[in-house]
Amino acid sequence: MNEYSDRRHVIQAIFLIVGVVFISRLFYLQVIEDKYLLSAKNNVLRETTIYPARGLIHDRHGEVLVYNQAIYDLMVTPRQTKGVDTLLLCNLLDITVEDFLKRMKKARKYSRFKASLFQPQILVEEYANIQERLYEFNGFHAIPRTVRKYPYSVTPHVLGYIGEVNHKHIQSSEKYYKIGDYIGISGIEQFYEKELRGKRGVKKEVVDVHNRIMGSFKEGKYDTAAVEG
Repeated sequence: MNEYSDRRHVIQAIFLIVGVVFISRLFYLQVIEDKYLLSAKNNVLRETTIYPARGLIHDRHGEVLVYNQAIYDLMVTPRQTKGVDTLLLCNLLDITVEDFLKRMKKARKYSRFKASLFQPQILVEEYANIQERLYEFNGFHAIPRTVRKYPYSVTPHVLGYIGEVNHKHIQSSEKYYKIGDYIGISGIEQFYEKELRGKRGVKKEVVDVHNRIMGSFKEGKYDTAAVEG
């Protein structure tokens, strides 16, 4: 009986060791090896939030009361901004050096390692002039967003409006929202916030030392699509 028990313990130990080795190897292949590959090529993995288009609002006859206009938000990751030509960037964005320094201070206070909003609501026409030179500014990247437009002047008073989140919004949402996000402030926009905001997606891209996108990480294996509201 003791001999049988000893054999069983030996077999269990063998299976346990094999399991540990297998899990360790899997961790190495999926995490350590990927990080080494990025580092060896002087590349950086950038994770970008994909914001969905906010849901449209119609009247009972199907007439659109609120629609979306495409814009871009310029984001900054302070830790990656070494060597940035401040004057050139200020000229492109039409801001002063003082504005630049204030925004960088705010971004560093939020996080030196996470991206935060630097310049909000850049129109598509304006972004076209910035886009072709954006690779020159390490630590800066743009994400597409939308803002609300009301075809009828009376509708904002009835339907409500959206605005940038504050600290209270961020905390009460269990940090679903972050600095620079927009939320329904009043009216229907506020009441149906969860339905209208949609579901965010995530895109992981490999970026080289010159801030140029080299392609999707693992061919988009870990990306998730945004779902419109």
